[in-house]
Amino acid sequence: MSTGKRAGSRRGARPPRPLNKTALVIGAAITLCVVAWGYLVYAAIDFGTAAREGSSSAWTFMALACLGAIACLFVGLLLVARLMRALGITPPPSPSPDVSDSPAPPGPRPPGGKRAAR
Repeated sequence: MSTGKRAGSRRGARPPRPLNKTALVIGAAITLCVVAWGYLVYAAIDFGTAAREGSSSAWTFMALACLGAIACLFVGLLLVARLMRALGITPPPSPSPDVSDSPAPPGPRPPGGKRAAR
C-alpha cells in the first residue's frame, strides 16, 4: 500500500446483506420434502420386500409409500422453482393479457410505405 494524502480506499464499507426470510423458509421446506421423500422410498423398498415374501397387506403400504414419495418429490420441485424466484434467479411470470382489455388491432397498412405517403 502506498502512503500519502490520497492513499485510502475509495470505496466505502459494504452494507450488510439483509436476511431473506422467504428463501430461508422455502429452503427448510425443500429439505423437509427431500428427507420425507428419502424415507418414503426406503419404506417402499422395505414394504416391497415384505410383499414379495407373502404379506398381502404390504402391497397396499408399498403403493401408498410410492404415492407419498411421488408427492413429496413433486412438491419439492415446485418449492425449488419458488426458491429460484425468491432469490431473483428467475423472473416472476408476466400476467396474461385479457381479450377484453386489449386494444383493437391497427388497420391495414397503406400501400407504398412511408415514402409514398409523403
